[in-house]
Amino acid sequence: MSLIQSLPCYLNGEFSTLDKCSISVMDRGFIFGDGIYEVVPVYAGRPFRLASHLSRLARSLSEVRIENPLTDTQWRAVVEELVSRYANMTDKPAATLNQLIYIQVTRGVAMRDHVMPEGIAPTVFAMVNSLKDIPDSHVTAGVRCITAEDFRWEKAHIKSTSLLGAVLSRQMSADVGALETIMFRDGKLSEAAASNVWVVKEGKVSGPPKDNLVLEGIRYAIIEELCQAEGIPFSLEEIDRSAVFSADELMISSATKGILPVIELDDHVVGAGKPGPIFQRLLTRYQLEKLK
Repeated sequence: MSLIQSLPCYLNGEFSTLDKCSISVMDRGFIFGDGIYEVVPVYAGRPFRLASHLSRLARSLSEVRIENPLTDTQWRAVVEELVSRYANMTDKPAATLNQLIYIQVTRGVAMRDHVMPEGIAPTVFAMVNSLKDIPDSHVTAGVRCITAEDFRWEKAHIKSTSLLGAVLSRQMSADVGALETIMFRDGKLSEAAASNVWVVKEGKVSGPPKDNLVLEGIRYAIIEELCQAEGIPFSLEEIDRSAVFSADELMISSATKGILPVIELDDHVVGAGKPGPIFQRLLTRYQLEKLK
């Protein structure tokens, strides 16, 4: 059995392993991508900002009119059990492991019809895997990104399993050996394929507004908190494409990337072409935050 097949998971009230789980091909998550997901990093056995993830999960479910199948207490119990089961599988103490919890709720199983069916039970799934280490070079030397027009739908604030737009945009950067695709809509910064984007200019950190065009990453609140702790000015505002290219520093953030410095964008050198001082200060604070 492969490692992937033996990974612990949870499906509709039961814990098992991936090789023993299956869902109907008529599940609306499979047919329509009609579902919501969350990705929760676990550092040294402790789920990071789980309450924030569960709050966003509830918001997204409400937006697409799927009833939240579990209470926060029940979700927390599922996450903690998966963390424990993964540790048991690896024969290592949970406190020594960084893990990644994936949660997905779909509308459920019904005959194919675009209209939302009534009276069906949502499909509830969660799984755990190792959290890959971020390469040291990404942090010490920075990463390359490219840009693209944001061609995705206008409800990006919903963490939907309908991710074809993100898949296509991320592949654009993968095809040229870059880490991310930073996107613009009508000349304004929105976000990257699977990351939020932060612009540093004259010591101030800025990000796009929290609206329907941007998924509010958990690090939205974290970046603001870190800036406050460091006495760094912070704002959310519309950011022109020209301001991104003229930034002193550029950063991306996500659950799997943490915070990373962008040193090249479309073959254009960002700032001094190396991780800058604001990034260094925020990274130091972020590393401490992960240990809480």
